[in-house]
Amino acid sequence: MTSILNKPLKICSLNPITGYSRDGYCTYKNGDYGTHVVCAKLTKNFLRFTKKKGNNLVTPRNGFPGLKSGNKWCLCAKRWEEAREAGFAPPVDLNATDKSALKFNNKNRYLNHKLTDKPKTRKLLRKRK
Repeated sequence: MTSILNKPLKICSLNPITGYSRDGYCTYKNGDYGTHVVCAKLTKNFLRFTKKKGNNLVTPRNGFPGLKSGNKWCLCAKRWEEAREAGFAPPVDLNATDKSALKFNNKNRYLNHKLTDKPKTRKLLRKRK
């Protein structure tokens, strides 16, 4: 299993457990007509967008835990691209996104939406006396 960075594929998430085979990996398997190969860190905007498109990932049902902003999840390559075109693409974990995702989208599109491990920091402003 290889990532889009040509490195060994890393696990996307075990909590919640994701992947078409529910093994934590975003790999293509026969029968996966959605092609769940893009590992993304979900955002509120993406979850709202995909729900409007008929794929409710928030509501728990039939053993599905329901997802929330901040969860990492294997997304369908075509849905991720659809969200990107609409301005709602969640950031992508390049190390956990299967190389087969490149059949659906340009590598630069994923690179432009890469997940960074650096925490966002706020500059503290000091009030002058």
